[in-house]
Amino acid sequence: MHRWLTRVVILCLATIILVASATRILAADVKITCLISDELKSTTRALAGARKVITRKYPDAQFETLLLDGHDGLIVDSVRKINPSVVLSIGSSATRYAQEHFSAYPIVFSSVKYPVLSGFVESIARPGGEITGASLNIPEDVQFKYFKKIVPDLKKVGVLYTANTAPLITQARIVAKRLGLQLIPVLVEEFRDLPLALDSLIANTDGIWSVADPQLFGSKSTKYIITRTLRTQIPLMGFSRNLVASGALFSLDFDYKAVGFQAGEIVNRVLAGEKPAQIPVSSSDLIWFHYNEKTAQHIDITVPVELTTVAKEVYR
Repeated sequence: MHRWLTRVVILCLATIILVASATRILAADVKITCLISDELKSTTRALAGARKVITRKYPDAQFETLLLDGHDGLIVDSVRKINPSVVLSIGSSATRYAQEHFSAYPIVFSSVKYPVLSGFVESIARPGGEITGASLNIPEDVQFKYFKKIVPDLKKVGVLYTANTAPLITQARIVAKRLGLQLIPVLVEEFRDLPLALDSLIANTDGIWSVADPQLFGSKSTKYIITRTLRTQIPLMGFSRNLVASGALFSLDFDYKAVGFQAGEIVNRVLAGEKPAQIPVSSSDLIWFHYNEKTAQHIDITVPVELTTVAKEVYR
């Protein structure tokens, strides 16, 4: 009996050593190609967050960061030569590039807004294909709840949109209704339609919610929207802190490093053998609150103390 137990212990130890050895070999073979389209602070923070999580599990992982600068042929050749275990893309431009050129590899994205609308994944729960990642989506119910905290009498919420963001409106309307709000959307087809569309919302709503739509929020149109809402004292919820800095009342933003952490965790799952198609796209779990104190005073809004005390940035 004693000899039998000894053999079992020896076999178990041998198995552990073999598994550990195999893990080390696997870790040593991990190659991550990181695609970025800019070197903004948000991009570098997301990339740093992802690398930190990946190296915690795979300390010998090899990283190669490539900046998209128009030299498509060189980048494609470089990636194929590296033959990465995973392609990690930061931002929508880099993710679109990865999807177009490197679909043969598993792709994990970070810092992407509206991944379904952008055509990167089939759905949040089931991405499909060889791609998934960490999005910048903040659920509509979270956004509307913040709006109601700041504007307690909020009943009708307006939103400007274009054909580009039309698919977002149906779901947002359902979520708003669930929270006792009426969402009033107005389509803007051309810039010349903006003044009339905005005036319609100003006359018929208690506040305006914005969606990240590059066709709608260009430099000229953004300035017009903010100036007009300030003059008419209509609360405007921005989709980024940049809009708050320009005069929007408030916005919810992200800790990009935390989004990078999420992407890194997804990369680790892919390296462990999970299929990207079966890993749900994550949403930001750490949200920052930004508000413009000068705007709040101008439109006679008192931002609750529970929010001012935790505000990441206050613009004055």
